[in-house]
Amino acid sequence: MGYRSALRSDLFKGQNIIVTGGGSGIGRCTAHELASLGANVLLVGRNEEKLQAVHAEIAEDGGVSDWAACDIRDEASVKELVEKLVAKHGVIHGLLNNAGGQFPSPLASISKNGWDAVVSTNLTGGFLMAREVFNQSMSNHGGSIVNIVADMWGGMPGMGHSGAARAGMVNFTQTAAYEWGHAGVRVNAVAPGWIASSGMDTYPDSFKKVLRELPKAAPLGRLGNEAEISSAVCFLLGDAASYISGTTIRVDGAASQGNIAIYPLQPSKNSEPYGGFHREVIPELFSKEK
Repeated sequence: MGYRSALRSDLFKGQNIIVTGGGSGIGRCTAHELASLGANVLLVGRNEEKLQAVHAEIAEDGGVSDWAACDIRDEASVKELVEKLVAKHGVIHGLLNNAGGQFPSPLASISKNGWDAVVSTNLTGGFLMAREVFNQSMSNHGGSIVNIVADMWGGMPGMGHSGAARAGMVNFTQTAAYEWGHAGVRVNAVAPGWIASSGMDTYPDSFKKVLRELPKAAPLGRLGNEAEISSAVCFLLGDAASYISGTTIRVDGAASQGNIAIYPLQPSKNSEPYGGFHREVIPELFSKEK
């Protein structure tokens, strides 16, 4: 059994697509879908072991990929990475800026180092990757960039550093779409809501209690899964979205559209997750009753 994408199987045939944060979570899932659609997926991340594992999974499923370790927060490293990828694989057709990370904390308790680390990963790193891919390839050949952001439309209490960085990435997406459109480069973003991804298991136990309550605050009555993010990413990267640029798609089950204190949610029914990813890993905190 392979990836069950809703898109045509040859959509990205012959295309080189970079996926940052490709060793786990949404990045891993999207890498699998892209490979199933014919792409040569270029996995980027800091953890070589995770990248190698996903590379092996893709090969086992009949897909093609390569991997390279890089800290996207380091400008010189990003320049060198893109240079090597272009030299080895040729034109870069797509980029998914997925790498990111944060930790729960109220603003008053975030140190400058903690703030800088989150902003560097979630905003600066994505900018550096996009800039270098544009300068070294897409400015001459066109292409598509998708940035992963977050549900931060009403602020992001408890993760203000991440909210600020993600809001910055939305604005960067809009600016880059305008400035780079002349080269045939489209730039869009996907804003996941509450997604049952492996990253949830990295949070402290106190915050996991909060995560288990999230389905109650979503109008569809459940969390999303990684495949529901990947499908939006692949659509935006593909040619069916050839006149979409500068936009952000919210994939959040309408959770960002209201306030349960003002309009309490009705009991949910009829919403089932999209089961596209054949190698999906359910977060441990949801895999069994706690």
